[in-house]
Amino acid sequence: MLHAIPIETLGPQGAAMAKAVESCVHCGFCLATCPTYKVLGEEMDSPRGRIFLMKEVLEGEMALAEAQPYIDRCLGCMACVTACPSGVEYSHLLTPFRARAEAERERPLLDRAVRTLIKETLPYPDRFRLAVQSGRIGRWLGNLLPGAFGAMLDLLPETLPPAPPLPELYPAQGQRRARVALLTGCVQQVLAPQINWATLRVLARNGVETVIPRGQGCCGSLSLHIGEAAQARELARRNLAVFPTDVDAIITNAAGCGSGMHEYELLFAGTAEATQAAMLGSRVHDISVFLDTLGIATPPPLAQPLTVAYHDACHLSHAQRVTAPPRRLLGQIPNLHIAEIPEGELCCGSAGTYNLEQPELARAIGERKARNILGTGAAAVVTGNIGCMNQIRTHLELLNNPLPLWHTVEVLDWAYQGVDWKDWTK
Repeated sequence: MLHAIPIETLGPQGAAMAKAVESCVHCGFCLATCPTYKVLGEEMDSPRGRIFLMKEVLEGEMALAEAQPYIDRCLGCMACVTACPSGVEYSHLLTPFRARAEAERERPLLDRAVRTLIKETLPYPDRFRLAVQSGRIGRWLGNLLPGAFGAMLDLLPETLPPAPPLPELYPAQGQRRARVALLTGCVQQVLAPQINWATLRVLARNGVETVIPRGQGCCGSLSLHIGEAAQARELARRNLAVFPTDVDAIITNAAGCGSGMHEYELLFAGTAEATQAAMLGSRVHDISVFLDTLGIATPPPLAQPLTVAYHDACHLSHAQRVTAPPRRLLGQIPNLHIAEIPEGELCCGSAGTYNLEQPELARAIGERKARNILGTGAAAVVTGNIGCMNQIRTHLELLNNPLPLWHTVEVLDWAYQGVDWKDWTK
């Protein structure tokens, strides 16, 4: 229990933070699912260890600087939440703690430069596109930048796909069954704009009209998860203002975005926007959940059998508790078979900006995931998050065994079109 300081000094999120601390009984069920504990084997690099450290800092029994390295190494993957028998809401402690810590800590110059680059580019598609193009020049010059800058260059694609502008409205085919609004995302718009187009086509094929609100932007989850709460609220306010209320759902097709928008209630706790934020968050649904609930038209059978390894993105499976819907959707495609990945509950090491801020650990975790995927013998990988796609692709290539990587909705889109799966990446 937080007893040495009054809960009210923790601000509007104090009660949720205290409840998370008090709920932990230190049973250790979280250890087996924590990627950093798996790699490092240190108690303080486990969820229960980090909860103890955060408690000590909040009670004034430990200096922030002493605990910070262990907190920084947490991916925020929330696998511990899924494993916890006591119902500890770890994110209710970790996210506000990081925001408090960020306001207090002194970072070295290089760390500040990396975070500034992250904050000022990733949430803004135009800036990010320019940064990717500039970064490729850096790679051509020899990839001489240190630390996280070098990690950024390693993750950049060789080319960027064209990104035709999305319409404001994409009509349903046939009788309209539902009307939704689509969050278009930020990084995904640059790296894989085809995912949004596939989403529109699949929704339309199943009688769903889609609104693409103008003026929307980054959901704020990248900022939120690195402790930049003020920027996260600024970005989220744009979406609170522009997303309509006369829709059946707000659709996300990136696990991190959906998870971040579900945290709006906690992010805006104690503010004038708290009720509006909670209402918006309650209407956010991952594309797989929405389609699974709605019910989809059965696609035609694939011309040839295909086995795919389905990767559970952490912010879909753990943060949003969504595992069955994407499997059920894929399972409705005749001739498509799903291979389960060993240690499937473990993170791939992307975790928003983790592979930029903790490159060495992210590499170890990413390689473990890639080897487990290859062990399935699958011909391709399917997942529901752009960060996972980029991370897994990088590590499969490093193992000299690249496999095609597709979003769940891309697979559905191609199946509806009757395209031979061998042509899906052409």
